[in-house]
Parts: sequence; structure tokens; C-alpha cells
Amino acid sequence: MSFVEDDQPKKPAAHELGSDLTLLSIEELKDRIALLQDEISRLEAECERKASGRQAAEKLFRF
Repeated sequence: MSFVEDDQPKKPAAHELGSDLTLLSIEELKDRIALLQDEISRLEAECERKASGRQAAEKLFRF
């Protein structure tokens, strides 16, 4: 890591679970909702991918 990177403030996370929401505007809240919905979709897709891989492995090892 260089000294230039150390001097720049870290970008805050787009959303931190349990963070204070009182200072956010309605638009910011909606943006966070959309972000979290996208993340939920990504997690669900990964679960489905892993489940289908597991099912394929189970079929392969059944005689």
C-alpha cells in the first residue's frame, strides 16, 4: 500500500447492517433497499447454483 492510499479516507460501505437510518433521505433509503434486494438476488442465485451442483453430484454417485 502506498502513502497516497493511506492519506485518502476510506469509502464508507454502501450499507452497514444495524446502522442509524434517521439521517438518510427517502431517496437514500430507497437506494439502499435496491442495493440490498440486488444482494439478496445474488445470494439466492448462488444458493441455487450450489444446490444444483450438489444434486448433480448426488445423482452421479448413486448407482
